[in-house]
Amino acid sequence: MPPQPPAPPVFYSFPDTDVLVDSLANFVVKAQRDAVEKRGKFSIALSRGSLAANLKGLVGQENVQWDKWEVFFCDEAAVPLDSEDSNYHSNILSFLSDVPIPPNQIHTIDPSLLDDIEELADQYEKQLIDHFAKSNAARYPTFDLMLLGIGRDGETASLFPGHELLTEKDAWVSYLSDAPRGPKQRITMTLPVLTHCYRAVFVVSGSEKADMLHAVLDQPEEGLPCSRVRPASPGLVFFFADTAAATRTKYPPTAFRWIDNEKEAEEAVAAAKAKAARRAAEGEE
Repeated sequence: MPPQPPAPPVFYSFPDTDVLVDSLANFVVKAQRDAVEKRGKFSIALSRGSLAANLKGLVGQENVQWDKWEVFFCDEAAVPLDSEDSNYHSNILSFLSDVPIPPNQIHTIDPSLLDDIEELADQYEKQLIDHFAKSNAARYPTFDLMLLGIGRDGETASLFPGHELLTEKDAWVSYLSDAPRGPKQRITMTLPVLTHCYRAVFVVSGSEKADMLHAVLDQPEEGLPCSRVRPASPGLVFFFADTAAATRTKYPPTAFRWIDNEKEAEEAVAAAKAKAARRAAEGEE
């Protein structure tokens, strides 16, 4: 039987960043509950950039089973963990230092390997193998939730447009020494890992992201890295955006609610498209 095509992206638009932050926290907690009920733990991967600031809504949430969390980082700069350029550091400042996740369940790079970027990537991949190989016989790790951002050029994690890493099929974690902005040397999870999760969530805020969100959702044929994150069945991909970031996007938004499977995603997107078509027809009358 041929594999099912990926479910369509689900797009949520919120009136402001505060509502986005609260809704994202609600979504993450529900994803955690779903994962713990089905698999007994919650594996989550966090990205670099402005995403961390949008996770502060997790602090103070009730009914969170922090002891079940296993936290990884989608990408990381080859810098000390207390550097302002560190993905780990930005997430520590945003929320990780304020929640009781056991330290040995927050999986960081090995700072002793900063001078050997290839070994740094290999060691982080070994951490993934140690964690996922025990319970997952698939070719790639399957995260319960991957939280991603949209970069200035449509990159996500540290996967940049036109970069050779986009074609990597074997490694779970690879490295680059030529990032076009910020720290040159980084490690990053590869595209096959990003497309084999249960839920991928892009979080976008601010008017400076409007053009790129439009390109990612409305022009997927351009093949930007963000547009290529379409998790294989039964995975789902969501976009959380505030109004400022969503101003140019034509892809119809769905009313925010928990969506559990591909059928629900397809129905929600179809309903949103039908509603948008009705509004367009009414506007022409």
